[in-house]
Amino acid sequence: MTAAVPEAGAERRQRRRVQRQDLSRSQLLDAAEEVFGSKGYHEATLKEVAELAGFSVGSVYSFFENKDDLFRQIYLRRSEDFMPGLREVVASKGTAIEVLHLVVTYQVQFFRDHPHFGRLYLFHSGHVMGSEPAPGFDPAIVASFEEAMTLQSGLFARGQQAGHVRRGDPAVLSRLFSGLVAAYQEMDPAVTGDDPDAAERLPLEDLQDLVERAFSA
Repeated sequence: MTAAVPEAGAERRQRRRVQRQDLSRSQLLDAAEEVFGSKGYHEATLKEVAELAGFSVGSVYSFFENKDDLFRQIYLRRSEDFMPGLREVVASKGTAIEVLHLVVTYQVQFFRDHPHFGRLYLFHSGHVMGSEPAPGFDPAIVASFEEAMTLQSGLFARGQQAGHVRRGDPAVLSRLFSGLVAAYQEMDPAVTGDDPDAAERLPLEDLQDLVERAFSA
């Protein structure tokens, strides 16, 4: 058995440097989510982001080109977190309605796990779904949103073929479904309020009931 080669000093220092950079970048993104989520893109400043993260404004520019780039990177990071899980959920076994319930739970919980991003997304979601992307929305972000709609449309189409889902254009049903979930999230105290333990204004199981009634055949 060949003995492991000890890591060279230079390699170890480089690895630690990269780890520190990754941590600093994540701290800035976390702070930016909070500031942009509470004030919106136009009112937020890089100075506020830097102060919340405990960095100088110059440090922000060492990781991000400008305010637009920082805003874009927030979405790209959360998209990379969100999309693999959504793909996995949509591919779950069960009827289309059963899977829709899983999608609802996944999407609601994702915003509850990342409330600052949830606020930011809800603040600007009209721009994502509209014809004119907001500042910072590049093709990769729009492509992720379109993929999510495509996954959901495919789920509706599958359910129609099996006779479990109501008739109608699957793309339209997908948008209606997303709108219903987004409306719930806009009123979710765990996302839009300051108390993460606040009681639900509408229990999640009631939202699930609405989904079943709206989209079942």
